[in-house]
Amino acid sequence: MPNKYPAEVRERATRMVLDRLTDYPSTWAACQDLGAKLNVGAETLRKWIVQAQVDAGTKTGPSTEELEEIKRLKKENRDLRETNEILKAAASFFARELDPRNRG
Repeated sequence: MPNKYPAEVRERATRMVLDRLTDYPSTWAACQDLGAKLNVGAETLRKWIVQAQVDAGTKTGPSTEELEEIKRLKKENRDLRETNEILKAAASFFARELDPRNRG
């Protein structure tokens, strides 16, 4: 799924919420109020805030770079599994073709 919001909007909204976080009783309250003003969903904004805090080291969790690496590795793993299945099928086919018992 492509990103719905441009990077500039995401960065600006994240910075705005982080700058005003102390004015609200919770991160969720800030996201609800400011998200409506920025035309960004509150949950989307909350996820951006959490990821920004992780990247800054103020929260625990996988950083953006780590998430990208995990995504890349999962794709590579999927591709390798697919290639392995193709090779298994080809080996099975050639084994049947070369089997002397199948010659008539």
